[in-house]
Amino acid sequence: MYRFYISEEQIAENEIIIRGSDVNHIRNVLRLEEGDWVTACNGQGRDYVSRIYRLDKDRVILRVEKVQSTGTELQTKITLFQGIPKKEKMEFIIQKAVELGVYEIVPVMMKRCVVKLADEKKIIKKQERWQAIAQAAAKQCDRGIIPLVQKPVTMEEAIDMAKSLEYNMIPYELQDGIDCSREIVAHACTKESVGIFIGPEGGFEAEEVEQAVACGMEPITLGKRILRTETAGMALLAIMMFQMQQ
Repeated sequence: MYRFYISEEQIAENEIIIRGSDVNHIRNVLRLEEGDWVTACNGQGRDYVSRIYRLDKDRVILRVEKVQSTGTELQTKITLFQGIPKKEKMEFIIQKAVELGVYEIVPVMMKRCVVKLADEKKIIKKQERWQAIAQAAAKQCDRGIIPLVQKPVTMEEAIDMAKSLEYNMIPYELQDGIDCSREIVAHACTKESVGIFIGPEGGFEAEEVEQAVACGMEPITLGKRILRTETAGMALLAIMMFQMQQ
């Protein structure tokens, strides 16, 4: 069933009014008709299973048949603090992280990041692009929320943000102790909010890891092989998603 995200202002009793680009998508791309079923989601985990009541040129009116919880969200809100990689890798990471259940993504400008974002206009443009990718991925995999992609921050700012979370982990290629790491990840899956720090190409500087650990983050290993930046976060997210899945 096709899914569309709406705001609370679009809901009126048992009807939902869709405007904007979704109208063209419904009418001319999907070629849906009156009576067809769609799902409208409020982006907060609530689905409105509806039928198309009327198709106008500038709006689509839905008649709500059933309201239910989306049921696709993880019990733990996971924030991915991602060292910004080169080229299209960040877009790939955002797309796959959303599919794997991440709650929020924070691009982080770490010391070994090749990409340097300084121009405010370019930063805003990139953030808008990243957020659009997150929305498209959320729609494709039936997410109940649209994960927020934050404005890029420094490592110091990211660590400060992580302090508001219940638990934080930092996979590090020089860390050992796979059994201990398994216990740490399993423990993280019982928390309400968890932060994951992933380094850019080239990994973390040692002092960045030391700074994170000093602030209470748990260093873990993901195994004997060194994973690329676009693989490491996805590996850990997949492990957590599988463990929390009901």
